[in-house]
Amino acid sequence: MADVIKKATRESYGEALAELGDKYENLYVLDADLAAATKTGIFKKKFPERFFDCGIAEANMMGVAAGLATTGKIPFASTFAMFAAGRAFEIVRNSIGYPHLNVKIGATHAGISVGEDGATHQCNEDIALMRTIPGMTIINPADDVEAKAAVEAAILHDGPVYMRFGRLATPVFNDRETYKFELGKGVKIRDGKDITIIATGLMVNEAIEAAKTLESEGIDARVINIHTIKPIDKDIIIEAAKETGSVVTVEEHSVIGGLGSAVCDVLAESYPVKVTKIGVNDVFGHSGPAVDLLKEFGLCADNIVDTVKKTLEK
Repeated sequence: MADVIKKATRESYGEALAELGDKYENLYVLDADLAAATKTGIFKKKFPERFFDCGIAEANMMGVAAGLATTGKIPFASTFAMFAAGRAFEIVRNSIGYPHLNVKIGATHAGISVGEDGATHQCNEDIALMRTIPGMTIINPADDVEAKAAVEAAILHDGPVYMRFGRLATPVFNDRETYKFELGKGVKIRDGKDITIIATGLMVNEAIEAAKTLESEGIDARVINIHTIKPIDKDIIIEAAKETGSVVTVEEHSVIGGLGSAVCDVLAESYPVKVTKIGVNDVFGHSGPAVDLLKEFGLCADNIVDTVKKTLEK
């Protein structure tokens, strides 16, 4: 059996920008003194004239990106999720969201898997914040293949986009030759009739592994990847609820305001069923190795398996 390839989606982000720079001459990249960490330094090396380091001034960077967008450029403003969604929220809302400018926000180092950087940098609230901005598209890719495809989809989309990338290297499970990214469309990775697991970001691979374990125990779980949190694919969610009867959502984000909340909004309105949310349960994170933290917070295949079983028992 071939070794599983692992890659952090922040690396995919930086590589995709550099690869697409030739194809889109109006693509510009901004960073807030974190080019080595966000991997935008790859673009900087190839296109130095189209890269701007705005320093440790994230709000100002968003304003610069907004200005570039008004001139027909497609700016990608890049920094850690905590600073992109948290520190710069008001500028993103008023200078990018309100005028609906064509700015793309590349937010790396999201979630608990930032690891040793600790609670101050583990942004588990960014999806919730960005969901509240009218017209903001939110993408949370699951692996290298999906992340690179999502970057080009963001370029082709007219309007503000928030893209969420991780620090931790994660398995690449999509096939580059056959994968097709459709903005706003969920992906049914695995069919099943007993229950549906809806996941996003690096939790998608955990959901896939959980479904394999569940199958060995006689439970047929459907797995859906929601890479676009907003606008969310209502049809695939409602169909799954009707055909399997109950849903478990999994996200590396607070259970308040993220994927689970978005799924509940859809089902409460259209087809109410039991929904169990797996995520960060209204607490702050803390410093530690990323893999250990994910297990501690229940963001792993084993906990998904246990939660599915308990949900079905009820």
